[in-house]
Amino acid sequence: MTRMVVRRLLIGVFVMWGAASVIFVIVRAAPGDPAAVFLGPDASKEQIARLTAALGLDRPLFEQYVRYLGDVLNLNFGDSYRLGRPAMEAVLERLPATIDLTLTATCLAVAAGLLLGLVAGSRPGGAVDRVVSAATIALQSFPTFWVGIMLVLTFALGLRLLPSAGVGTPAHLVLPAVTLAFPFTAIVARLTRSSVTEAMREPYVQTARSKGLSNRQVLLGHALRNSLIPVVTIVGLQMGALMGGAVIVENVFAWPGLGSLVVDAVANRDYAVVQAVTLLIAGIVMVLNIVADVLYVRLDPRIRTEVKS
Repeated sequence: MTRMVVRRLLIGVFVMWGAASVIFVIVRAAPGDPAAVFLGPDASKEQIARLTAALGLDRPLFEQYVRYLGDVLNLNFGDSYRLGRPAMEAVLERLPATIDLTLTATCLAVAAGLLLGLVAGSRPGGAVDRVVSAATIALQSFPTFWVGIMLVLTFALGLRLLPSAGVGTPAHLVLPAVTLAFPFTAIVARLTRSSVTEAMREPYVQTARSKGLSNRQVLLGHALRNSLIPVVTIVGLQMGALMGGAVIVENVFAWPGLGSLVVDAVANRDYAVVQAVTLLIAGIVMVLNIVADVLYVRLDPRIRTEVKS
């Protein structure tokens, strides 16, 4: 187990280096001069040149890259020229809002996905199974921003049951969390349905039935328990994807998280903030992947035996 974690951490180091390099190239390849954007159209060439030099953007690209990697290794992610403070400080200030949104969406998706998958998998090929299969395909097909807009039109503007944007009360979290949970619910439902269907054919399920257990007892006590192994794994992997998807959802609902921060940073060519957000999300995804691998080994005795051998 320890050897596996160490190996994953070493791979994670190269992943973080790749993420840092890619975002460095992308932000500098984007059109627009950060100094000119910050100073505005009335700025003189001398003012733009002075700010460009102060930001270190007048140096050769390779020199900027080496300096950037050195700063990252020292946990120095640069200062935001737009906000006038360290970039990572601004990012960490917005992180709790994104975590709240992501965790709420995960809980909703897992609860709804398990229920739908369990109902569909208990009677494969039936009417309920076909309805759930069609519904999960639709959930994954709809664009996230479109789902958010439809929910706002229905529950905020039409029925006036929930606020359309902002933060402050638990009600403000409902629409963005549901929007973010839509595609994840479909993934959990389809995976649970497939796992339950396979589990219901296993010999231990037939043995449980021969002992006189009801179909509900067999389903919840035996089939579902073994079907949770791949679901637990996919939850760990998808939470990182949810944080990335939160960028769109947060802007639709004016949620004050990392999404709105990075969009503003991209619009204003604030390199330090964009790089800090990207590296933070990459690090969180890496940690979640390692946790998912560890959980999978712990839950599945077959994999645990292979790792020990």
